[in-house]
Amino acid sequence: MKCPYCNLVDSKVIETREFNNHQELRRRRECLSCGRRYTTREKCVEVLKSVVKNDGRREEFSLEKVRKGIERACEKRPVSSESIDALVNGIEHEITLLQQKEVESRVVGEMVMQSLKKLDEVAYIRFASVYKQFKDVAEFAREIESIKNENISRRKS
Repeated sequence: MKCPYCNLVDSKVIETREFNNHQELRRRRECLSCGRRYTTREKCVEVLKSVVKNDGRREEFSLEKVRKGIERACEKRPVSSESIDALVNGIEHEITLLQQKEVESRVVGEMVMQSLKKLDEVAYIRFASVYKQFKDVAEFAREIESIKNENISRRKS
């Protein structure tokens, strides 16, 4: 592991901890040259999946694109970065469970929308408006009405 301070490649591991439900390792390291300490995170990289776009194109699955879309939807909302991390990790886990080399972009979008709807309804509407490509205010109104009806149904149950 390359030291971020002096760029030397030799370091020793001082402490190792598992986190994210035993999916990742956090290691505290000390550079053998400059003596400074830094933290690394390690995660098992699985076989890369391809995303099949609506027009048939294929591109490499990017969890970073998923994260950016979620962060945009949650911008200026009372949603913590930990909640966003958990949502992104959950989506990554669901996609891994599919055990397929390709996943349709529609499936990823639906996963994000379901998760956002539970997390923050305003963020959900923001994401849905882009994902579903709302054409006018009436489509926004229908989606908002749908959420209201779901909330009323839940309260009655």
